[in-house]
Amino acid sequence: MTSPTTRPGFSGQLERAWRRNDSLVCVGLDPEPARFPAALRDQPDAIFSFCRDIVDATAALVCCFKPQIAYFAAHRAEEALERLIAHIHSRHPLVPVILDAKRGDIGSTAQHYAAEAFDRYGADAVTANPYLGRDSVQPFLDRADKGVVILCHTSNPGARDLQELPIAGDSGMRKLYQHVAQLVADDWNAHANCALVVGATYPEELADVRRTVGDDMPLLIPGVGAQGGDVAAVVRNGKNSVGTGLIISSSRAILYAGSDRDFAQAAQAATRSLRDEINRYR
Repeated sequence: MTSPTTRPGFSGQLERAWRRNDSLVCVGLDPEPARFPAALRDQPDAIFSFCRDIVDATAALVCCFKPQIAYFAAHRAEEALERLIAHIHSRHPLVPVILDAKRGDIGSTAQHYAAEAFDRYGADAVTANPYLGRDSVQPFLDRADKGVVILCHTSNPGARDLQELPIAGDSGMRKLYQHVAQLVADDWNAHANCALVVGATYPEELADVRRTVGDDMPLLIPGVGAQGGDVAAVVRNGKNSVGTGLIISSSRAILYAGSDRDFAQAAQAATRSLRDEINRYR
């Protein structure tokens, strides 16, 4: 594996965060104002304030943050998202930010989506959908200093509907998610800035993807916590040979661990608990 001190861009940021905070935890920032503490709920800047306090309470315990753009856009809070990412970069500059946007469109449109994620919002990485083919993610791949986190086998119950369809290849039949993993590892990762999304709820598929892509590619793992993914199985099947390689994301179980004025402290305790549980299996 390349030394963490020499890897460029997002991959280097992530490896340094793994080591510095001894953490594979990613806090997903999915704000739902109806679930905020009552004292905060009606404040005009509640979304920013809630997420900022969560970030400040957990930054020393995580390897990255992952704001989900839809939760901000649905409340016309895109400006709050811009300020939140700027706050993370200013106050916690060693913690990278993945913008969870799952973009994927024809090349000319994808150029604007890349500018949105990296230039407007200032994200260090963005999630992307590969199913329009390489030209739909090329503008993201071209940003060598930024990460491209590509959907492979997602955590939702319907993932098997398409992602496990059998397809014919040069080496015989395989499943579509296996083809995506191999394609990204072999052809799309020229700048070593790719990662894959593999759900915690599919541990056997996670092990398969790790075997396919090898040690160096990070895997973003949604599905622990509220979705019920097993932490021990995730670490056992997804870690690389040095016990890292994973971005294990939890959102609701951390964000809403408390419902009163001490919500940020409750989130901090939940994050520490998840970090320590993960580390027991590393």
